[in-house]
This record gives sequence, C-alpha cells and structure tokens, in this order.
Amino acid sequence: MLTGSGAVHGEAMVETALGSEVTLIRADGRPITHPLSPLYDGDRILMHSSTRCSKKLEHIKANPRVAVSLSDPVGNKGLTDRATIQGDARVIEDDPHRQWEKLILQLWRAKEPAIDDFLKARVALPLFFERSVIEITPRRCLFWPNGDTSEPPLVTDAPAEVAA
Repeated sequence: MLTGSGAVHGEAMVETALGSEVTLIRADGRPITHPLSPLYDGDRILMHSSTRCSKKLEHIKANPRVAVSLSDPVGNKGLTDRATIQGDARVIEDDPHRQWEKLILQLWRAKEPAIDDFLKARVALPLFFERSVIEITPRRCLFWPNGDTSEPPLVTDAPAEVAA
C-alpha cells in the first residue's frame, strides 16, 4: 500500500472498519457515495457488491478514481481517527458465482463471522451470492489523528513507480 505514518494508521483503520463510505464519480461528473465494507489484503482494499447493484459498478468502470472514507467511530470499533484513502478501482467480475470466494471470503469471514450463516442459506439467497469484487489500489492517504478535521491531515502519497 502506501508508506508513512498516516498510511500506517489508514491501513489499521481499513483492517478494523466494518463500514466505509466510498465516493465514485457518476457519468454526469457528480460524486455519489455508497456504504461498503472494506477488506484489506496487505496491498489493496477489496470490497464487494451484489451484481444486482450494477450502477456503482458501472460508475467505477467509467471512472476508476474513488475515495474511501473511514469516519464513523461505531463502524470503526470506537476509533475516533479519520482517514480518506484515494485510489484507482477496478471491477473483477469474471465469475460472479465463485470468483469472489477466492478473492475475499477469508478476509470477509475474519471481519464478519456471521457470513458463514449466510453461506449455509445460499440456496435461499442465490442473488446475494452473485458478487463482483471491487479492487482499489491506494494512491494517497489523508489521515486525521483523533478525528480532528480542523487540522491539516497527514498526507501520504504512493511511490511514483506505484502511482504510475
């Protein structure tokens, strides 16, 4: 991912957060924000979406620039820090029935053990399990210690060879 003090804290927040706000750019150029659960594999932020929610996937395909905001103390298990991670996203949807399992199931299970109950009911919820994976390569992290957004954030940019 990124290196630097703010980035280290941002990574920890992604690993902890149960929810985030992901801002995408619509076709008309206006931003739109969706709640999504962030997962982190050590290099990339991974999220997932039902293929039934194709608008957000269409927005990403049209404009891959996204921002992930981690700002809710409840969703961040009591952390009051704030972070925004800007990056480039891509949609992985080669096999919406099984590919997501290979890419995110272990990470999702670690963060949300209740997913196993849903997996047991897979036959009853078939459309829930048609999923696309959103892979975000971080380019910049803005981090506000203690959530104080009245102060300038710690800013960490990706190394030039990663950002290119």
